[in-house]
Amino acid sequence: MVWKDINKESRILIDKLKLLSFKISTAESCTGGLLSSAIVNNSGVSEVFERSFITYSNEAKINILKINDNIIEEFGAVSKQVAYHMALSLVNNFSTDVGVGITGIAGPNGGSKNKPVGLVWIGFGTKNKITTKRFLFNGNRLDIRLQATLESLKELNNFLKNYP
Repeated sequence: MVWKDINKESRILIDKLKLLSFKISTAESCTGGLLSSAIVNNSGVSEVFERSFITYSNEAKINILKINDNIIEEFGAVSKQVAYHMALSLVNNFSTDVGVGITGIAGPNGGSKNKPVGLVWIGFGTKNKITTKRFLFNGNRLDIRLQATLESLKELNNFLKNYP
């Protein structure tokens, strides 16, 4: 059922990106490429999909996305700041109009009192504005990854709804 909703939201996103003549890029950690897969599941996506990175490790976030290691050290890889910088890096350093970065704890291990399993931060936006959203999802590892993918698409669609 969730994949049906993901497909619906990804189709809406592709149509809106085409209308705006925008390119999108993704940087995914806990979703491991699910968002990119959902986007490229649509015919005609080559008009709007620029690139995707799976930046699972801190080193990948630092080396590929050029996130300052001090940000990761101070706030942790799963944080508002890292999600923000993931999206910002995409729109500033690559040929893209819209960037989305996802970082979280899909479990079943790795959680803590301050950062429980299911915590996901999503950063998204354009060169003019980057927004971050915090989510706390329930379920097993796949459930959390699918929910993060769906919410990313919904947030992107809502964000782009007000563009001319």
